[in-house]
Amino acid sequence: MPVTPFLEHSHDPHEIEKRLREGPRISYLRDWVYGGIDGTVTTFAIVAGAIGADLSNRFLLILGVANLLADGFSMAAANYSGTKAEIEEYNFVRHMEERHIEHAPDGEREEIRQIFAGKGFKGKTLDSAVEVITAEKERWIDTMMTEEHGLPPISRSPVTAGVITFLAFVFCGFLPVAPFTIGMEASVPASVFMAAVTFFLIGSLRSRWSPIHWLRTGMETLVIGLASAGVAYLVGDFLKQIV
Repeated sequence: MPVTPFLEHSHDPHEIEKRLREGPRISYLRDWVYGGIDGTVTTFAIVAGAIGADLSNRFLLILGVANLLADGFSMAAANYSGTKAEIEEYNFVRHMEERHIEHAPDGEREEIRQIFAGKGFKGKTLDSAVEVITAEKERWIDTMMTEEHGLPPISRSPVTAGVITFLAFVFCGFLPVAPFTIGMEASVPASVFMAAVTFFLIGSLRSRWSPIHWLRTGMETLVIGLASAGVAYLVGDFLKQIV
């Protein structure tokens, strides 16, 4: 008896209609992964560098927490500005297409024709597709935005993207520092463990929206994170020898 494969959503006609009516969902996964990985890498690198330089527990906590808040805010602000720039770019290109359709409709119609001819449309089918798309201005512009310029039809909120980046940075970045709040002796292996688990979990989370297996994405992120921490430790140890 054949096994029915797992499908992410229903293909019932009513469910399809409802899903299309609601439109695509906006995902902020990349903001969480971006903030989480950078927070863990940056903070754990500071921890590793401080350990390599034999800094006191007090200085390590000061450096870790100060970096956590300052760099987290910087990352959030950068992501906010970057996301806002994407929206501004989208609006600029959309206004450009509006002008072109208004002042050079034949040329824009020819662009639609060549785009769909490249997709395999021919003859009357191609003529019909061009006619339907160009019959309504907003549909025409939407098609040009995605097919000619490759820009997504949905816009992410810059504020939401920035906040999620900051929260992920602070939450994940605090974990490698947390063991040092209770003392230094047993904190080093605990910090390494916390950082390694965080790296692996963040990487594994990516696999839910990726065709790559969770074990591979988890290990990839773990290796990158620990490698950066290793570099920081060696630099700290080297500076301790020469200073």
